[in-house]
Order: sequence, then structure tokens, then C-alpha cells
Amino acid sequence: MFNWKILLIFASMLQIPIESLNLQMLNVGLARHEGDWNWQNVESPFTRIFFVKEGEAKLCLPQGTITLRPAHLYIIPAYTKHSYVCDGHFVHYYLHVYEGFKSEMNLQEQYDFPTEVPALSEDELILKSMCEQHPQAQLPVSDPQVYDTMAQFKNYIERYRDMPLWQKMELRGAILVLFSHFMREAKPHVWTSDDRIRQSIDYIHSHITEELSMEDLASVACVTKPYFIRLFKQEIGTSPLQYVNSKKVERAQLLLYTTDMPVKEVAYTLGFSDHSYFIRMFRKMMGITPQDYRYKMRGT
Repeated sequence: MFNWKILLIFASMLQIPIESLNLQMLNVGLARHEGDWNWQNVESPFTRIFFVKEGEAKLCLPQGTITLRPAHLYIIPAYTKHSYVCDGHFVHYYLHVYEGFKSEMNLQEQYDFPTEVPALSEDELILKSMCEQHPQAQLPVSDPQVYDTMAQFKNYIERYRDMPLWQKMELRGAILVLFSHFMREAKPHVWTSDDRIRQSIDYIHSHITEELSMEDLASVACVTKPYFIRLFKQEIGTSPLQYVNSKKVERAQLLLYTTDMPVKEVAYTLGFSDHSYFIRMFRKMMGITPQDYRYKMRGT
């Protein structure tokens, strides 16, 4: 199904070891719709890849609406709020991929991917083979409110973890082949043109599970603390503290969604010595407490 050379080339291109590409398949299947694929404000902790086989539909993203066309691949990054509009015949393969909790940057933080790329002739064969070999990975229904819940998500992860190693290797190879089409046109994400701030952002992402002080970040940037705070806000548009907290909250959402870890432990895992502060900060940013967020994602 896949070629090991592609794996090695892909890893080399990213300049990261192959074992760190922790891409796990959650779902794969072929969906047929007749004007009944209309779901609003969908947002999930996993990445979606679509291959359109027949018909057309629309994908509404924060940056605009695009038409899903046959013989093309589409990617929707994790945590991207989006909607679907379909008023006719539409057939597509779907693939849901989860990168897992990582203390360092994930792929979609490192690169800006195109939403649409032309598909190759073998892409449909790859997805068809994945569907045939893993029929249990097909979604029970097309409604995200039904299949995209915390309980279901944990089942998907456990199903993948229970697979024999050879199957995981084969799946990862197939996923990387499809990802490589988007990677071909991807651009490294430019956080800032200022090397001092770029270094501090790299440090934030690679130490997101630690307690990060402004003094430490200013030291990484080799400037004074007051100047660092002004420079960071000038370059990024937000204060370094707000940026750090926003990234910690993103990781917290993933832990709350995918594990039964107590809220206090989630806070400590992300470098908060005071879990009460974490709860207040999470609520301020999300409009809901961590525990209520977990209940909401469970659908209870």
C-alpha cells in the first residue's frame, strides 16, 4: 500500500524523526449523500481529509467558502470551526487523523497547508483499500454531534491502539502519502520576522508543559523583560502571557477531551502550580469551566 521511501523523504523534509510523526487513524469510510450533508459549526480535536468522488458540496471555513470538487483532496485542521452545505448528490471518502498530545509543535502549527489540492489516481485506491481493510472504522452516522463525542473519540483511539504494529505501520504510511500532497504546497508558518520573538515562540511550544515565566522568555530572546513584552505584542498582536495561556488551553482541551485525567492533574501536567488559577484562566478564555467543557464534549 505504501512505500517506505515516502516516509523517510517526508520525515527528512520536516527535519523531524519518523517516530515523532504520531499520526493515528480514527475513522475512514465512503459516504454517499443526497442533499443531507448539512452540519453547522463543527469543531473537533482531529484533522479531516476528504477525497471527493462524485458531485459537489460547499465547505465553509473561517477564511471563506470553497466548493468541494471531484478528483480533489481537502484538509480541515484540528480545532477549525467549519460548516458543510450540500443540496444534491455528493460522494466522498473521509479520513479522520489524530496527532495526539505533544509537548512540542504539531505539524499544523509548523506549516500552513493549502485547503485543496488535486488528487492523484492512486489516492482513491489508497482510501478504498483502507476502507476495505478497516470496515469497523466507518462512521455510524454522518452527524458530527453523534459521532464526535468524547466517549466515541476514546473508543476510536483505543481501537487504533489495539491494532497490531504492522497495521499501524501500514496505516501511517497511507496517511503520510495523502498528507504529502498537502505538504508539497505547504509553507512554513511565519510567526514573525523577528528572530528573537521566533525563538521565544519555539521555546513556548517546546516547553508548554512547564511553568513559563516572562523572565525566562525574555532571556531566550536576549532582551530585557519590559522590552520583550512590548516587542512580542508588537509582532504577534497579543501579550506573551496571553499567548502562553492560549496554547496551554489548547492542550488542556485535548487532555480534557481525550482522557479522564482529573482537572487538577491536567493543570499540573501543563505547568500550573495553582489549579484554581488554571480553572479561572480556562473559564475566562473559553467561557466555561474545564469540568463543564468535559461534560459538554461528552454530550451529557
